[in-house]
This record gives sequence, C-alpha cells and structure tokens, in this order.
Amino acid sequence: MSVSRTRAVSSSVLPLLAVLTAASLVSGCSSGSGSGSRDSGGSTTQAAPAAASGLQDEYQKVIKDVLPSVVQIEAAEGLGSGVVYDGKGHIVTNAHVVGKEKRFKVTTATGEQALTAELVATYPEQDLAVVKLGDVPNGLKAAKFGDSTKAEVGQIVLAMGSPLGLSSSVTQGIVSATGRTVSEGRSGGGTGATIANMVQTSAAINPGNSGGALVDLEGQVIGIPTLAASDPDMGDSAAPGIGFAIPSSMVKTVADQIIESGRVTDSGRAALGITGRTVLGDDYRPAGVAVVEAGKGGAAADAGMAAGDIITRLGDDEVTTINSLSEALASARPGQKTRVTYVRDGDERTTDVTLGEM
Repeated sequence: MSVSRTRAVSSSVLPLLAVLTAASLVSGCSSGSGSGSRDSGGSTTQAAPAAASGLQDEYQKVIKDVLPSVVQIEAAEGLGSGVVYDGKGHIVTNAHVVGKEKRFKVTTATGEQALTAELVATYPEQDLAVVKLGDVPNGLKAAKFGDSTKAEVGQIVLAMGSPLGLSSSVTQGIVSATGRTVSEGRSGGGTGATIANMVQTSAAINPGNSGGALVDLEGQVIGIPTLAASDPDMGDSAAPGIGFAIPSSMVKTVADQIIESGRVTDSGRAALGITGRTVLGDDYRPAGVAVVEAGKGGAAADAGMAAGDIITRLGDDEVTTINSLSEALASARPGQKTRVTYVRDGDERTTDVTLGEM
C-alpha cells in the first residue's frame, strides 16, 4: 500500500458491505487458572489501576449512549450498518450498502423485530445514502454528530456496527490520520467514488461496518466507516488496522440536503465538466487523462479545452489516471481558479480554469 505526499491513498480500498450473515466463532483457550492474580498469601487480587478503570467506565458510557442509535441494514446482496439521524426515522448509511434497492429491513440495537425502511435518496459520488423507517418505534434515539474538523491524530475512537453480520459490535482504536483522499473501487459493490478529507482509523473495520458509526469519547459521531485498505501483496485482502470513515461534516451536509430536498442540491465538489479516460504512454504506463467530451458550458470547455486533449497536471498535482484527476479535484472547491496542463496534437499547453461543480 502506498500513500502519496498529498495524503491520497492510491492503493486498493474495499467497500465494507457484508456478504455474510454470520461468522464462525472460535473460543479462546483457557489456561485453567481463572481470572485475577494471587499474592504470596494466596488471596486473589483484581484491583485495576484507577486510570484504566476510569477509561473503561468512559468506554462503557459511550457505548451505552451511542449503540442504540446504530442499526443493521439488510439488503438483497448483504448486510451493512446505519446511524439514526433524527427522531423522524431517517437513517444515514453508505450508498454501496443500499445499492440499487428501494426497500430494506432494519434491525435496531435491541435486536427486536426487523423494521421496514425505504430509500429517500442516494449520493454515490460521496458514497452516502439516507433511508427512512416506515413506522418509527417509540424511543428511537438519534445519534449526536460531532465536528470532524476537530478530530486529532491519536484521539481514541470506537467503531460501532455489524461486522460480518454480528450486530451491535464495538471495536476501539485511534484516529491514525486526517485529510485522506481515497478512491473507492467498484468491485464488491463499491461506487467508484473519490472521497476527500476522510478520517483514517486503527479501529478494526470489517465487512458489515459500512454505514456505522466512528465515535469519539464524548459520544459524538465523527465519521461513517466506509472503506478498508487492501494489500496487493496479500491477495488484496484487507490490511489490518487501516480503515477510513467519511467525515461527519460531509455526512451532515449531504444528509440535510437529502432530507430537505430529496436530493443533493449543492455538492460542494469541484468538477471540470468532462468525460475522460486514462491513456497510456509509449512505455505502456498511465500518462494522463484523455478528454472524451468537454461538456458545453463546463469549466474545461469554457477554458478552450476540447475532446482529444490529454490532461497531465491540475494545479500542482500530476495527473496520470482518471483516479488521480478525481483525487486532485476532490481537494479543490467549485469556483476555484487553477491551471490545467494538457497535450494537444503532441504540444504541451496550459490554460487557466475556473472549476465548476459536480
């Protein structure tokens, strides 16, 4: 796995929709000595250091407060997770969890009878979706969403969801990095989205955690676990301790628009207004993005670019593939002016572009 200097993850990442409804459990071996330790007089002592006991109490309080707001979502092709967004029955999850379906079975943390939910809207470009319960049960508790821009490396976090179909599971870790730009594959039901400002975590993230909650010790959701990095040297299996969550700031922006308007009306994401494809150089390596179509009125067309041009740089970022172009655009904003370097008929050219909106 490689991470570029721009903090964009260029290795494969796997969406976390579970394709299993159960997991095989192997019991641990017992030493036969029981719990606790014995002092020289033979008495058993089980006193934990005060600091460890305090941290444990904090974990348990957060889990008690937040876990009732995390649900399991059953779709035709597998299981995922979701987070109760408000008291009206809206639940936010990943677009790759809902896929192309419209109706779902939702099980709350109490494990009682599954409820029926319908899709409100999906936004694959950010791998987010909102579903709504048909009947809102009494006492449905909305999660509290925090400010992901305040997340700090080393901060303790808990991941809550239904990994491998094991509902109401909790793992713990830290925020490993912030500001990651990650491109999601399309295999395994992924949307192919490129997502900026993701929170990287060491908390165990497994299939089925998608759409769940990444929570700080104040009981606030700071991200939606979505992806796990894969290691090509290990047969593209998930790399332990490298997971990614969509930041809560983006989750709130998208969910609020979907709930209010039934769709995303202001993506906040920059675009060139082109259809493109990766092209190879003389050495058969990716060498840029060929413009297949420059949409009329789009940023590229307005700057004089046309079909056949090959984009090689956006601002300071080198462009070799369609993914690298998406990653460069993910860190930009609509209306921002930037310079595009491209090749036309063998000649390198540059043009100043005012970016449009996706």
